[in-house]
Amino acid sequence: MLVGMNELSSYLVGAIAAAFFLAGVVKGVTGMGLPTVAMGALGGLLSPVAAANLLILPSLVTNVWQLLAGPAFGPLMRRLWPMMLAIGIGTMFGTSLLAGGDTVVSTAMLGVALMIYAGYTLVAPPFSVSTSAERWLSVPVGLMTGVITGCTGVFVMPAVPYLQALGLDKEDLIQALGLSFTVSTLALAAGLMWRGAFACDNLLLSALAIMPALAGMWAGQLIRRVISPARFRRWFLIGLVLLGAELALRPLF
Repeated sequence: MLVGMNELSSYLVGAIAAAFFLAGVVKGVTGMGLPTVAMGALGGLLSPVAAANLLILPSLVTNVWQLLAGPAFGPLMRRLWPMMLAIGIGTMFGTSLLAGGDTVVSTAMLGVALMIYAGYTLVAPPFSVSTSAERWLSVPVGLMTGVITGCTGVFVMPAVPYLQALGLDKEDLIQALGLSFTVSTLALAAGLMWRGAFACDNLLLSALAIMPALAGMWAGQLIRRVISPARFRRWFLIGLVLLGAELALRPLF
């Protein structure tokens, strides 16, 4: 029994490292996607709340790096603070499902979130949000993003398409995404702690996952030089739809 447990532990550690390396590659190529890929890949091995625990430190390190690398933190924070506050509030309340222990529902919701994000990104036409619309849209978009984050551990909907629609230049958009993901990560950690679902024992494993995530980002930046990021992103999204469908349908089988 002890040998079997050691083998299982080694398998899990290797699988977790591989999941975060893959997630880092996607982030290195596309500039986003680490939490989404990590949650999806770990969804077949762990409960969503356990996967979210492991996600905290790699996501925080990579997104703070992305946030601080940009040139306009102050102006973006002044512009986007209502949305960021709403993300925090929504996430804190949304964690009630993720921390509730119903792995069937939370796994299915994770799958649905992955499918919606990937499917929307594949087929939806670009749109823009005017300055006047931004004033009243930011808070509901932030609350919705927060609730989805709290329920599934996935940070992307609807924050990513909304931020892409604000007309930010490339560097500001990357920094705005880093800001949104950083706030989501911190709020997710706070929400899990509030619900008593943040396991300090997982912090070491979460810290160890930082290295494969950073290695994956480095590899993704190299891959970006030799393949089309748009083509890579398209096939990544198709794979994400299939992965989401498997997670969403798993409770039926």
